[in-house]
Parts: sequence; C-alpha cells; structure tokens
Amino acid sequence: MTLLTVWNDNDPSTPELQTRDADTIREVLAGLGARFSRWELKELSADPTQDEVLDLYRTEIDGVNDAYGYSLVDVVTITPEDTDEYREQAASARVKFLSEHQHDDDEDRFFARGSGVFYLHVDGKVYAVFCEAGDLLSVPKDTTHWFDMGTNPDYVSVRFFHDDDGWVGNFTGSDVATKFATYDELASVSA
Repeated sequence: MTLLTVWNDNDPSTPELQTRDADTIREVLAGLGARFSRWELKELSADPTQDEVLDLYRTEIDGVNDAYGYSLVDVVTITPEDTDEYREQAASARVKFLSEHQHDDDEDRFFARGSGVFYLHVDGKVYAVFCEAGDLLSVPKDTTHWFDMGTNPDYVSVRFFHDDDGWVGNFTGSDVATKFATYDELASVSA
C-alpha cells in the first residue's frame, strides 16, 4: 500500500508524519503542488513491451496528456534477472536517480507494476512517497527531489514529457539523499 513519510530535513530519524491514507497523501502532496491519484491495474505479461503497456492504459494516458499537455510518453521496465547485465543496469539506474535534482518540467510517473520511492525536498521537509502499482505521482517542475528503486528493482513505469528531450535532471550537488530512509527500509514499513 502507498506510504507517505514526512521528516524535517535536519532530522531524518524522526518522522513527523507516516500514513497510508490515500486522502491524506493526496491532500499533503497537493499542498506542494504535486498530484497523486490511483488507476485501476490491468493484467500485464511477465515481460511487457512498451506498446503493450501503452495500449492497456491508452484511455488513462490520453486523459493525462489532454489535461496536462504531454506530447511524449514512454515506458521503463526493469525486471529482476540473475545476470550480471541486470545487476549492472539496476545499480547504474539506481545511482543516477538517487542524487537530489530538479527538472524544468513536471515529472509524472505511473507504476503499472512494482514500486519506487520519490522523495520531495520542499521548504525544510522531505516527503517520501512510496509508490506502488496503480499509483500516479506528478512532481512539479523545479521541485528538488530524488528517486530510489531499491537494491533489487522490479517495476514498469509510464513516464510523461512535454518535449522530446525526455528525462533531463539538474543535479543540486547536495548529499541530503544519503541521510534518509532508503527504498529497502521503507519497503519493510510498507509490508
């Protein structure tokens, strides 16, 4: 189940809020300009193609595109395998997104399978949103944040963009992301 944890950014040991209540999550995130919603899950194959995912969720995707003007949508799939290639891909992807950054565009993600944690760093607080299958989260442009997919990532995520450049991160150089609970630690709370 989706989990929101909020800390003061100088006290990563004591959460100020931890909730699974979807209405509370939606309300807290709306106060940051972030959108949170849930879509009904649809059956995916074990190793879905981008076209399969886009076709299954076409109505929902078209609704987001129409409402927010996105022109590019793609799918990222990371499926665990007992191979060196998977381990290298997973480690490389995790490191890239773990550093605090921001974008010149909103960052909308829908989890069609699996999970991941978005950490929004706003006004002296860190908001960790443990997203699970069915969750759609929009991080507003210029919001400092980072993403943790865990040490053994397994997810299918639909990404939305306003232009063809896709994902472009502007990294802050801060080490704040190293101070807060990781995906793996929050996954144990979510279970």
